[in-house]
Amino acid sequence: MSNSYLVKREAYLGIMKNFIEKQSVFLLAVVMTMSSLAAAEVNVSAQVNTQEEIYAGDIFNYHIIIEGDNRPGDVDISPLAQYEPRRAGNKDYSQTSVRIINGKTTRTVKKQFVMSYSLTALGAGQIQLPSVSVTVDGRDYKTEPITVNVVRPGTTDNLELQVSLSKRRCFAGEPILLTVKFYISVEIGDFQFNIPALNRDDFYVEDSDKPNPQSKQYQLRNGVAVNLSQYRLTYKDRESILLSFSKIIIPKNPGRCEFGPSSVLTDVVVGQGQRSFFGRDRKYKRFMVSSEPLVLEVEPLPLEAEPGDFYGLVGNYKIWATAEPRKVNMGDPITLTISIGGSDYLKAVAWPRLEAIPEMVENFKIPSERSSPTIEDGVKIFTQTIRPIKNDVKVIPSIPLAVFDVDKGRYVIEKTEPIELEVVPTKLLTASDMQGKNFVPISREVEAIRSGLSANVDGPDALRNQKFSVIGAITAPGYLAIWALPLAVLITSALTKIMTHTTPEKQAAKRKRGACRKAVAIIRKTHSAQAIKKNELLVSAMREYAGDRFDRNAGALTADDCYELILAATKDERSAQKYREIIGDCQVIQYASTKTEIGAEQIKETVGLIRKIEKKCR
Repeated sequence: MSNSYLVKREAYLGIMKNFIEKQSVFLLAVVMTMSSLAAAEVNVSAQVNTQEEIYAGDIFNYHIIIEGDNRPGDVDISPLAQYEPRRAGNKDYSQTSVRIINGKTTRTVKKQFVMSYSLTALGAGQIQLPSVSVTVDGRDYKTEPITVNVVRPGTTDNLELQVSLSKRRCFAGEPILLTVKFYISVEIGDFQFNIPALNRDDFYVEDSDKPNPQSKQYQLRNGVAVNLSQYRLTYKDRESILLSFSKIIIPKNPGRCEFGPSSVLTDVVVGQGQRSFFGRDRKYKRFMVSSEPLVLEVEPLPLEAEPGDFYGLVGNYKIWATAEPRKVNMGDPITLTISIGGSDYLKAVAWPRLEAIPEMVENFKIPSERSSPTIEDGVKIFTQTIRPIKNDVKVIPSIPLAVFDVDKGRYVIEKTEPIELEVVPTKLLTASDMQGKNFVPISREVEAIRSGLSANVDGPDALRNQKFSVIGAITAPGYLAIWALPLAVLITSALTKIMTHTTPEKQAAKRKRGACRKAVAIIRKTHSAQAIKKNELLVSAMREYAGDRFDRNAGALTADDCYELILAATKDERSAQKYREIIGDCQVIQYASTKTEIGAEQIKETVGLIRKIEKKCR
């Protein structure tokens, strides 16, 4: 083989190598350009976490994922209305990656925004969630339908739910007491109430005026807060726990109201597993218990014979009054106490209109100032000071109250009994009485004195120039003190307002920054707490941390909610699972027939877990 051939061959190979390198760079540039263009395109999809079983009556998360943009879209959630959708928060998952190839730096931004909603699985079986419309940056997108398999939860005789109404027939506007009782004869974890009667727009929902002082506030999954009471008792020959609460419901309109079965979805301990925070892990299975459906017949109020001063009180209200003292001088104060009772709901009872009673206005002075009413032992109490303005006043007249009596089925005017008074005659002093009957003005001539301290000065020299000057008034010491002080207060107030100005975003950020410190402080207090309170304190602190850290309502968070929030923020499955197990175990012990006290090591482990999660969230 000749040298010339080898030279030509090497030259050819060099040319081909150079060509291939140039083509590779070109192809790489094309691929990267297409990738960046693809990344800039927006794609909208929907997703449901189907790794865990979804039970009938359960709440699960529905996510709308926007790829290619990190801003929230405008979602038409109406196609999912039957699943009772509620906002569950948004999250920006945008990431930036940097690549260096042949000394060239390429920065790629992957944008992703997730909008989450909580839905309710209404029945068992396979359901298809319809597509929804999402508008992003002026363009409309549609998600694909999603098929979800809903499992029917188990049933057991160890759980029983009773929901009752104080009356099955009432009038529109009449307060009705709704009572919920949940009997538990097994160890359970988290639980969720679904009370259809509290979800209706044609009813007002109010708290009873007679709450149990030992009850604790609990939030139902529809956001309604109730005062939940807990008792230990024997029910059907079994040691049980009774959870109960009451609400006042007031029908707005007449007609037949049908309430579907109420239900409670809960995790029941069905076995033991591996050792965990409080000993051995518990195995759970989802159970649901339902109540019987309810029917309420609501009759209309008659339009005829309605009193002019009727303002909507429907029920068996009664009114009575007392006065002290009853022997007074004219003009002396009398404390008039008016009491109204006879119903479990007294919030709607308004101040009696004393100024609308002619005898009251004619004989008494009624001040406009009055104290706020109070409710004691099922009675609403109003207190007013009145003063007799005539010597011949003998009684405090009757005070009327217009109500619709549900027992009589008609409007009635309830009245207080007249209150007898003894007014001692008193002379009313006038200006002439203060001066005296024989008052005669005394006139005195002015005597001119020419010298001394009392001398009368006259002539032009006694006159002073009193012309007003703005500058002189501003700089005068007296005026300076008058306007400088308010100005200083105004400037100080404005600076304070500017420095302390806050927004909901700043408040949320402040909650996040202090979440860990606040939770650790509460958990450490469990050392000195009573044994029966330790489990409750620990669960409360863990829920408070999750609520503050992820800007959620702590009272509405379940163990599963905390798991999903922590997992989404940290991508740490083990820590999220541990967090959920601790809350679940605490709740099991709280509602168990035997109590287990939390030890120092368990408290230390919980504090360490929260700090670990906090570190990964930053």
